[in-house]
Amino acid sequence: MKKITTLTFLFFFLGIFVFSQEKKKFSNIDNVLGKIVPNNKVDSWVLVNNSYGKNKEVKVSGTKQDYLPQFVGFNFRPGQESFYYIVSFVGGKISYLTDFKELKEFIGKVDNVEEAALSAVLDGYLIDEQFVDIAANYYTDATNYYLDLGKITSKECPYQKTHFTLTINKSTGVVSNIKDNGTYIEVYTKNCTNNPRLLKIEKKEEPKNEPKKQPAKKRK
Repeated sequence: MKKITTLTFLFFFLGIFVFSQEKKKFSNIDNVLGKIVPNNKVDSWVLVNNSYGKNKEVKVSGTKQDYLPQFVGFNFRPGQESFYYIVSFVGGKISYLTDFKELKEFIGKVDNVEEAALSAVLDGYLIDEQFVDIAANYYTDATNYYLDLGKITSKECPYQKTHFTLTINKSTGVVSNIKDNGTYIEVYTKNCTNNPRLLKIEKKEEPKNEPKKQPAKKRK
């Protein structure tokens, strides 16, 4: 009996420890991309953000060399005129990484929690900077990364975002579990015929046109 009681308390305190861990936040996309550890050895690399036509160097690793600005890249902010690209220098050769496939090859093996989040983004998830507490945070243990990320689950009426908790193994980078936490954004536009507010409005019947009464004739 004593053994059973001891095990019960052990699991109880382990449960408290797991669920009481403070979640850390991904403050923004710039910081996440800045933590990339290139899969292959490079002499230097530059991370550039183009927002509404203006280029900004987010990170310079190594000695920067001359490069040409790019007009396409990978977008981490759906709906915004903003994209990123990476300029990589190896043995005097310059490479421009402008799509998700090239970014995935550049990241390679998952080395940290930021790269784990990026690998999830490449699979369709979202680091939602507007809802950090819900869809842009994480905690870790000795074995796994636990990421709370968003996903656009409907672009129709209504537009929806759902948040998920992904369990990613630190050693392999493999997603071992995905927990659906439900919808956290649901937006109906004026064009949505299935808008609940519109459905609740009772249509008033138009008044029937009754024949007008003729004025009574006066007796002479």
